[in-house]
Amino acid sequence: MEGLSERQYAARVGLSRGAIQKAKAAGRLVLHEDGSIDAAASDKRRAETTDPSKTRKAPAPKLKPVPEAAVAAVGDTLREQGLSAPAVGGGTTFLQAKTANEVLKAQERRIRLQKLKEELVDRARAETLMFRLARDERDAWVTWPARVAALMASEITAALGDGFEVEAALMQKVLEAHVRAQLDSLAEIRPGLG
Repeated sequence: MEGLSERQYAARVGLSRGAIQKAKAAGRLVLHEDGSIDAAASDKRRAETTDPSKTRKAPAPKLKPVPEAAVAAVGDTLREQGLSAPAVGGGTTFLQAKTANEVLKAQERRIRLQKLKEELVDRARAETLMFRLARDERDAWVTWPARVAALMASEITAALGDGFEVEAALMQKVLEAHVRAQLDSLAEIRPGLG
């Protein structure tokens, strides 16, 4: 066979087999002696004999605009994985978007697996627990001077001997000032604790 069959030619030019059969019957196709279609010559003859007003044009694909944030997210994901990312405003290829999608799915599955293995904890729960622990520790430090001031004052008075007396109230104020200074310095490091 020298040329194409009706099906092959229809697939090549993007028409139905019925349209090719009509064009063949109307004499708009060039045929070889064996009845097969001469593709190049038939394309030329069809272009010359086909009424342009009766041709169907394939509708332009309706593409939705992609938000810039989505393109930036693709770039960020690719950069996090050490892959090449498109320049800002340079456009993202389908392959880059697909790669970013696969990376994100893999990360999501890894996180889900870590949760199942109980290697990860809920962030809100952990923050609540840490806040409670820090508050309890702060409260222990704040109440410490009142609990130990009298004991420390009596021990210091005993150590100094006769003629000296350390008042428990004064000792408590000194200890409270010291604890408050320590808590203020901690609050600068970890806001919310003081």
